[in-house]
Amino acid sequence: MILVTGATGTIGRYLVRALAEADVPFRALVRDARKGKELDCAFTVGDFDDPVSMASALKGVDRLLLNSGGALPVEGQQPMVRQQTGVIDAARAAGVSSVVKISAWQPGPDTKLSVRAHWEIEQYLKASGLRWASLQPTGYMQNFFTGEGGFTHSGALEGPYGAGRVAYLDAYDVAACAAALLTGPIRGGETYALTGPEALTHEEIAAKLAIPFHDLTPQEAAEGLRAQGLPGWSWTTFCGSTRRWPPTRCPR
Repeated sequence: MILVTGATGTIGRYLVRALAEADVPFRALVRDARKGKELDCAFTVGDFDDPVSMASALKGVDRLLLNSGGALPVEGQQPMVRQQTGVIDAARAAGVSSVVKISAWQPGPDTKLSVRAHWEIEQYLKASGLRWASLQPTGYMQNFFTGEGGFTHSGALEGPYGAGRVAYLDAYDVAACAAALLTGPIRGGETYALTGPEALTHEEIAAKLAIPFHDLTPQEAAEGLRAQGLPGWSWTTFCGSTRRWPPTRCPR
């Protein structure tokens, strides 16, 4: 039995469909039963912040897709670290044999926000004794349509990107990789860097989308985040570097 967390998210919806088409036993974890019904599959209601619900959701589960939301504008440790490490503990207690984690591109101790949080979670997972695999995508094409890729309200692509190139990929492909791991052999200790087929600058991406491109300095990007109401410490964390993205991703 496979448990898919983050089942109503961008990756989760594709993964649920792939597992259903493969006719393998699975259930989706959702926080809202109404959204669970929309998935048209077996589901259970639970919340990472509710240990009792997670213990129930993990009963009889052999493999787990570990996925949740990203960074939040809070001080200190990102909530996702507490949440996902708690789920790892619950999975181990429930007898889960292996975990496939959706991570981030090049997580590390010196990175920021969700990228740093993913690194912390990965370290915990590696020490858990569970078999594990980590998927580390560069970034999602879907973000250019949800607004998280840098679109402004005026329909332009803007950010402190400079000439950095990124090989974005479709969330569908991330879900396909997760499905292959969840239904096939996992040797344990596997990290997969996932990229798209072509590395483009954001100016080139804007040209392909036929929209304007506005290259910002990190300081200009920080001012934009502050104008959106983010607290001062958070926008300086997002965009405090004088370097361009990549390697510092701003914002994420």
